[in-house]
Amino acid sequence: MSGEGLLGEARPMHAETDGHRRLDELMHRGTEFLGTRWAIMGGAMSWISERHLVSAISNAGGFGVIACGAMSPELLDTEIAETQKRTQKPFGVNLITMHPQLTELIDTCAKHEVTHVVLAGGLPPGGAIDRIKASGAKLTCFAPALALAKKLMRSGADALVIEGMEAGGHIGPVSTSVLAQEILPVVAKDIPVFVAGGIGRGEAVAAYLEMGAVGVQLGTRFVCANECIAHENFKKAFIRASARDAILSIQIDPRLPVIPVRALKNKETERFAAKQREVANLLDTGEVEMAEAQLQIEHYWAGALKRAVIDGDVESGSVMAGQSVGMVNREEPVAEIIQELVDEAAAALESRG
Repeated sequence: MSGEGLLGEARPMHAETDGHRRLDELMHRGTEFLGTRWAIMGGAMSWISERHLVSAISNAGGFGVIACGAMSPELLDTEIAETQKRTQKPFGVNLITMHPQLTELIDTCAKHEVTHVVLAGGLPPGGAIDRIKASGAKLTCFAPALALAKKLMRSGADALVIEGMEAGGHIGPVSTSVLAQEILPVVAKDIPVFVAGGIGRGEAVAAYLEMGAVGVQLGTRFVCANECIAHENFKKAFIRASARDAILSIQIDPRLPVIPVRALKNKETERFAAKQREVANLLDTGEVEMAEAQLQIEHYWAGALKRAVIDGDVESGSVMAGQSVGMVNREEPVAEIIQELVDEAAAALESRG
């Protein structure tokens, strides 16, 4: 994609059509669950999905989600409070199940009466689901396989997100289209399911809704929003990139259970391979245990992502991006991004008759 400039021209708002009314019907369960105008969730992206972008998505009729990531309970406390100052609309908080202070983070959400908690990163530890539900929050969990989707449903999840490997950041091995075919026909009638990974246009939104999803989640598409705090260099990298530029990291040593990361190819790709070899050597010499080795890898990614997003170092930092990055070609307000997705989805539905 060529970058024709970061600022796009405002699009006119379109009148409601039969397609829009059909879109409302297909999204009804999703909008009821989220409490929003549109069942469009913002993907939780570390350093990016913070108070400004999250509140902008919610204020535009979508559903913003704070990326807690490695935040301490104190930092999350501040982030939630600052987001609540900027929007009166519903928003959620994404928590990583392996966070060592997960219980405290859940309590922080409860303190602020956060209405929706999203758990990512595997099966929640014992007690986490009950603690979230006891706070009155609705619980959404990521389900990368049908068996896990069923287990999460039995455990008390109120909604599911199925995210395919086209997504940016840490991903699983299966594509969005395959996961949708595997999971939606089996569970969609019993629990609200949101589809994520590789979605950049409204036509795809319409297709997944017709398959039984109640809504979608997008991350990459919102990175170049005016309200996103990502460095200008980070946004320019997105605008210039094509889908094939968003590649997977490679696992160097099979002993290191490294979760693949999708990001734009740069010098960081080689640096990560070197980091894996370094950590593997520490394992060989007995200087670190496996848990510490994994922690070193995760801390490495957190630092690499911050270098790119906040400092603008898009050569030695990690520019995590989904394959839909090729559909990002300008900077524009969140409201226009959501309106474009809605209008495209409505037009696609109307064309079906």
